[in-house]
Amino acid sequence: MRQIENIIKGADITTKSFLPKSRYYGIGTAHLENENGESIPYLKRRFIPQTDRFSLIREYVVKEGDRLDNIANEYLGDPEQFWQLCDANSSLHPDELVEIIGAKIRVTLPVDISGNINV
Repeated sequence: MRQIENIIKGADITTKSFLPKSRYYGIGTAHLENENGESIPYLKRRFIPQTDRFSLIREYVVKEGDRLDNIANEYLGDPEQFWQLCDANSSLHPDELVEIIGAKIRVTLPVDISGNINV
């Protein structure tokens, strides 16, 4: 979250500021000049990868009280990687994935990594 705060404050942020497991890692930066001639850095737009770029590991069936961070921790080993589940399921809103009991969540390998299906 600190990286985002730095952007808002106008700090000179680069893609190297984000760790490899961050959703913003590798996203380019650009600068916008405001009316006072100040250069304001910002992150370029991040696009969600197409679902066919993910290799399915398993499908998880949502249960009452599920939280995406807990599911990410169980299957990906890190609760902060919940965004990978969002990407793999084409969801912009994490809570959507656990709203409906019985819904299936695709748990996948990271984008463009192939592997065996274990549903």
